[in-house]
Amino acid sequence: MKIGYWAEQIDIQAQVVRGLAERAAGMAEAGLSTLRKAAGREDATEKHVVTPGPVLPAREIVAMLLLESGNAVAALAEYEAVLAREPNRYRAIAGAAQAADKAGDVKKAANYAKQVLELTATADTAHPEIAMARRMLGM
Repeated sequence: MKIGYWAEQIDIQAQVVRGLAERAAGMAEAGLSTLRKAAGREDATEKHVVTPGPVLPAREIVAMLLLESGNAVAALAEYEAVLAREPNRYRAIAGAAQAADKAGDVKKAANYAKQVLELTATADTAHPEIAMARRMLGM
């Protein structure tokens, strides 16, 4: 096993934590910048063959924070970047649906909402993302 790979993964996660800490300390722009750097590093790293991928990709955190701050257009672009690297990722698809909806992109919002419903077709519990997708599709 290559220790360098794992050291890099740990350092990327530490950078994510630094970015979140900066944001929590009131330095929103610095935090977002640090998170974007972590996302870039994560994107440049090949996934190790025995791992399933990141639990929560750095770029998805960036997207969530952008959406939370009201920048739906930028959030949508970040969610789509996550999906290009991690296809069929439930939270990224749900986030993209919400971002597209808030950005006024009705076609993309409907497309992502349909994907949410497809991914959760056999779900046996209620999830807010399912209700959101149904609302977007007029169901």
